[in-house]
Amino acid sequence: MQNGNLQGKGLRRAEPDSPRPLANAVLHLIWQERRVSRAEIARLANLSRSTVSEIINELLPTGLIAEVGEGPSRGGRRPIVLEFRDDACGILGVEMSASHVVTALTNLRGRVLAWHSREHPVRRDPEGTRALVAELCEKCLRAPQARGLPLVGIGLAVPSPVDPSVPDGLSRVVMPAWEGRLGMEHLAERFGVPVMVDNDANLGALAEHWWGVGRGVDDLAYIKVATGVGSGHVIQGEIYRGATGVAGEIGHIAIDPKGPPCICGLNGCLVTFVGGHALVARAEELLPEFPESPLHEGPVTVHDIEDAALTGDPLALQVATEAAGHLGTALAGLLNLMNPAMVILGGDLSRLGDLLVDPLRDTVKARTLVSSVRAAEIRASELGPLSVAIGASTLILKEALADATLFPAVPLPEPESA
Repeated sequence: MQNGNLQGKGLRRAEPDSPRPLANAVLHLIWQERRVSRAEIARLANLSRSTVSEIINELLPTGLIAEVGEGPSRGGRRPIVLEFRDDACGILGVEMSASHVVTALTNLRGRVLAWHSREHPVRRDPEGTRALVAELCEKCLRAPQARGLPLVGIGLAVPSPVDPSVPDGLSRVVMPAWEGRLGMEHLAERFGVPVMVDNDANLGALAEHWWGVGRGVDDLAYIKVATGVGSGHVIQGEIYRGATGVAGEIGHIAIDPKGPPCICGLNGCLVTFVGGHALVARAEELLPEFPESPLHEGPVTVHDIEDAALTGDPLALQVATEAAGHLGTALAGLLNLMNPAMVILGGDLSRLGDLLVDPLRDTVKARTLVSSVRAAEIRASELGPLSVAIGASTLILKEALADATLFPAVPLPEPESA
């Protein structure tokens, strides 16, 4: 697997009738089509009808697909339609941000069934964070919408590079209090499912590619602006992680070598200008120049800056415009180097929409090759604050659709009454 996988107990079914490898492709096809007949599967997958029937007979007992009636006739007997059961299982997606934890329970189509979020000093409190992740996962599973759904797995997004060969490792520079170790094995043991780990920006990119504004776009970049700044990249439909998982650390590109010191040891990194702490510091620095700003009313947060900018506050708009300029400088280099078809802005500032995107586009146009700008569409994410957690659950879904043995035993649907 390309992503980090922390295996737990009782993770895979061992029934002798588990689907063969070829059945994985057919199951994925049914998931893509949502409703499809055996004849259509044979045509789309270039398989004989007898092979398709054999595979379907293997898949039906898994409970992941069901026969749902007859389709329209094309001159012969009406075909039996097969449907993928989106609500057969649940998946937990967890976002560990620098300052909060979000858990979301989704179905097998990325729809959120239940979610919980809580502010927490994640970077400074490893043990408290581990306990909080387990607590919020339990709360999601106890929600009425969960209905005792079998759980496929838990996807975990972390604010650190993740080396696929060392999934339990964290950056000692980015998260020094964690001492280089994630330590989430208890989740796999407690819930009896696989726990898969990846960088938060990578999973934001995955969510956008499967469900968001980047759906169907095979080459895109996702920029997450929060306490830290990172980027995730989809290249030819797959997440690009680099040789050791550190691809996408755009926050530590030095855009001003004489700028403020960064935790990485360099000066003038992008995060020192557009990260959450930097935005708050800049707003507080400008307060004396804007005595009418609503930001005088209490301690300034990034959400306060967003709210004020959306109401037209000049101070907040100046902070947003300056951030767009700095971000555009880094993004221009990314566009010239990678030439993605789309760039999607997520994280704290994405709620500003065109207030951020318009000045960002202006900066990018002034600093990039005409062809790379023309090719790239710059958009704000529309998935909201759950986007990374949804991406974490999508990581599990993606792996399970490629290997159906990851799915748990699923109760078969009740037969329709005559």
